[in-house]
Amino acid sequence: MADPARDVPRTAPPRPTQPPDVPADAPIGRLVSDASAQLSQLVRDEMRLAEAEMARKGKRLGAGGGLVGGAAALGFITVQALVATVIAALALALPVWAAALITTAVLLAATAALALAGKRDIDKALPPIPERAIDSTKADVAEIKERAHR
Repeated sequence: MADPARDVPRTAPPRPTQPPDVPADAPIGRLVSDASAQLSQLVRDEMRLAEAEMARKGKRLGAGGGLVGGAAALGFITVQALVATVIAALALALPVWAAALITTAVLLAATAALALAGKRDIDKALPPIPERAIDSTKADVAEIKERAHR
């Protein structure tokens, strides 16, 4: 049940569609200064994007780990219930052990559901690298190289 709107970074910087207009007769010093300022802003924006993406992945990884921990706790209780079921089955006739077996089956189903949900969240958070930020940075570098060759 992924929410695509939730996966979009809220802190993504707006991207200008065109570089600012610079007069054709602008001095080289101004051009270098403008390029330096734009590059600095670009690096800061990319770092903010990477930070937001890593925070989002960290939260998902923590939630998945919590679900797996819950599955482990329920798994421990399930083993205890199974032992009680075996004892009840050996000691008594049908009614007591049947009730214990039903309880064990319900706990086992809950354990499986938590484990699968936790695994799904962990899989979504891995690998823990800011993929979007890396792709965006690669695109920025390609754009800078293209403009430098003009």
